[in-house]
Amino acid sequence: MSNYSSIAPSRSKVLLSWLAVVFLTFFAGKFILNDALPYFGFEEVVFGRFWMMKWPLIGHITGGLIALTLGPFQFWSAFRNKYLYIHRWMGVGYILGILIAVISSIALSLTTGLAIHWTWSLALLGLAAAWFSTTAMAFRFILLRRIQLHKEWMIRSYVVTFAFVLFRWLTSQPFYNELGSFQETGPTAIWISWVIPLFITEIIIQWNKK
Repeated sequence: MSNYSSIAPSRSKVLLSWLAVVFLTFFAGKFILNDALPYFGFEEVVFGRFWMMKWPLIGHITGGLIALTLGPFQFWSAFRNKYLYIHRWMGVGYILGILIAVISSIALSLTTGLAIHWTWSLALLGLAAAWFSTTAMAFRFILLRRIQLHKEWMIRSYVVTFAFVLFRWLTSQPFYNELGSFQETGPTAIWISWVIPLFITEIIIQWNKK
């Protein structure tokens, strides 16, 4: 009985993890196909008000897609253990993708974001700061060989990375347009897309600690 009790939760945990991966992959895939890839057609109608800042926006999207794609491989323990060298280089690619996206995001926040409203600029800068700092902490702890802390900060970093997917999903919901104009509600949606998920993630991380 004791052996079964120790194995069952482990199997349940693995099953839940795979279900989460499948759901998030579908969620992210839909975002990439419907919301991100159209920008690479370089049509002015797709960029809208961002046309004059299309290159920073492309840099932001490209860096975000790199991080969004490489992130899951960093958490895949079987892949990591078997291909440690590739895992490390993917980690470098993940960091570079975020650096490109963050720099581009700052440029956008101080130009088009500020042109919309200062609250847009502040929201984008807050997201950029959270994205950079969580990734920097993950990088710091891997340099110190503190693997567990590295894993925890990588989780936080990827949660912030996923904010772009959540933002697009949230602003595409039918009820969203009833809350006000996109210019008015956008900054709040940006904050919600990473602050609440990061808060929930932190509770889960701390809850599982002994």
